[in-house]
Parts: sequence; structure tokens; C-alpha cells
Amino acid sequence: MLSDHLRDNYDGYYEEGDSEWRWLGAIDKANNIISLCKSYPHDSILEIGAGEGSILKRLSELEFGSEYYALEISPTGVGTIKKKGIPRLIEAAFFDGYNIPYGDIKFDLAVLSHVIEHVEYPRKLLYEARRVARYVFVEVPLENTIRLPKDFSFDQVGHINSYSPKTIRRLAQTCNMKVLNQQLTNPSKAGYVYQKGKKGLINYFIKENLLRVMPSVAVNIFTYHSALICKGNRDSNSISL
Repeated sequence: MLSDHLRDNYDGYYEEGDSEWRWLGAIDKANNIISLCKSYPHDSILEIGAGEGSILKRLSELEFGSEYYALEISPTGVGTIKKKGIPRLIEAAFFDGYNIPYGDIKFDLAVLSHVIEHVEYPRKLLYEARRVARYVFVEVPLENTIRLPKDFSFDQVGHINSYSPKTIRRLAQTCNMKVLNQQLTNPSKAGYVYQKGKKGLINYFIKENLLRVMPSVAVNIFTYHSALICKGNRDSNSISL
């Protein structure tokens, strides 16, 4: 079950409804989903931790997928998703953060985009995603850099786990999933400009160029995003948490 302090943090997380910042992020995240998942079955898509629905809305606009389902721990998120009128959205439902209320292999694709960094028991949720879907897409911010503070301090953003390209890959693999592809991305410059104007634009180009020239150095200094497409290894036994 979700800890009380985390539940309290997310209950009203989406009270303001839609926002331009979340929409800009959703454009990037949807592009990453399509980039990694277009070669695999994706007619039925379950987004786990769907927030206020911007990613599913963008996927619908791009006609990626035929049926959408959304699960979210925040009541305000579920309410906002339902108000969006997303075409081909079958269901948007509240869940407890770990137990997915669908049968085995119901979906072609489960999406966890910027969710695992919020989760107290990430393997439990990944095992559930693997159970209900043929393929699992995971994306996280890569915050395990040299600039990560020594001590943890909780804030409203709610990131309680920090990952590098290696550790998020190994996390998926320890959940008995095969990583089919992995990519590193820098969020689009529109997001940087929205946050910090001209200073944000400069920051974008510094990060973009360093990622192209020295990716191993770049991810040790700056926060990028890493996305993976995985498939469950159903031919061998695994231990459910």
C-alpha cells in the first residue's frame, strides 16, 4: 500500500487541471514512446500513473494505439483525465499504486512514463506491468549524477528514487524482463525556454551538444531522460514481490 505521506502529497496533485508545462512534457514523452514502441504491438495501451492524461491525449492525437486505459493514484488526476474527452479512452480509474485491476496479458503495451522515480516498491509495480502487458515501456529522469545531494530531502515533486542509465536497465532486468532497446534523450528546447527563457535555451544547447559528443560524461553531470522498451521473459520462473 502507498504510504500515507505519499498519498497525501498526490491527492490534490492535479487540482489545477491542464497546464502548458505538462503538455510540453507530454509531447516529448509521447515521442519517446512512439520512437521505441512503434515496431511492437501497441493497439491496446495501459498507462500506469497517467497523471492528468496529457500523454494519452498526445498519443491519441498521433493515432498511436486503438484503445487507451489509464490508472492513477491521484483522484484529481483521474477526474482531469475523464474531462479531457480523449478519443478511444476506454477507462480511467483510481488504483492503489501497485495492484493493477486487470487480467494477465490484457494489453499490448504498458507505459510507465516518469513514474518509477516516485514509487516506494518499484519492482512490485514492474512485475504487475509485466503481468498485464506483452511489452512494458519505462522512462525516468536520470538524476543519479555527480550533482545529486548526499542526503535525501522530500519535496512536493515526489522523486524518491534516483537512476542512471545502468541502474534503470538493471532494475527492469531484475524484474525478469528483457530490455529490447534503450535511448537517452534531452527534453525539447521548448520546455527549457518555458521554464527559464533565454537562460533555458543556453542550457538546452549545452546539454544537447555534450550529449552528442560525450554521452557518458553528459549523464554524469546533467539530468537527461532514459527510456526502455522491455518484454517479459515468460518462459522462466520469477519471484513476485
